[in-house]
Amino acid sequence: MDGESGEASRQLGPGWYPDPFGEAALRWWDGTKWEAPVSAAPGMRPAPPAYSSFGRRPLAPEAPVYTTWIWLVLLLPLVGVVASLATIGTVSRSFTALAHPGAANLALLSSPAYIVNGLLSWLVFGLSVVFSWLDYRALENRGVDRPFHWAWSFLAWPVYTIGRAVIVRRVAGGRGSGVLWASIAVLAISVAAGIAAALILSSAILQTIHQLPPAGA
Repeated sequence: MDGESGEASRQLGPGWYPDPFGEAALRWWDGTKWEAPVSAAPGMRPAPPAYSSFGRRPLAPEAPVYTTWIWLVLLLPLVGVVASLATIGTVSRSFTALAHPGAANLALLSSPAYIVNGLLSWLVFGLSVVFSWLDYRALENRGVDRPFHWAWSFLAWPVYTIGRAVIVRRVAGGRGSGVLWASIAVLAISVAAGIAAALILSSAILQTIHQLPPAGA
């Protein structure tokens, strides 16, 4: 749209006007910007587009609400869980070095399993942020009005996925609940795996304490 027509549009009140993009006969102007609703009937003035109670435009019924990126965001924590459980035995055995003064810290911190888990946790975090951004952008392209912002993923992946599910369900007429239930399931698995890992490590620490020489020996 050129400068003159853009200035003219800003002087108009909300209503249906000839589509400046040439995609339909009429397009809705909300007083500040052109909206998605259009009309193909030149002689009719449809009702203004309906907005939900929280001020977001409803999503078109045919618009998909799931993306590959959101499923990757949910899959990444499970990859971390599997990797942690696969290396927990090696990490717990590293605690046996506590019975040998002077070597304990080095044995644990130089453990390949400890290093791999640390690097993997940062990789999972970074990819979760990237995939959340890609999912956010995909939702915008599909017409979701002001999706839940991807930057919330910096706090934790469930903050983004659950917030995203709430917004999408509202604008899509209840569609998109799969992300919410998947988030709850992944959280439950992660908590259960964390408890199991804590019990295994606690057992290894207790065994190591019993092997320590008495004080003053």
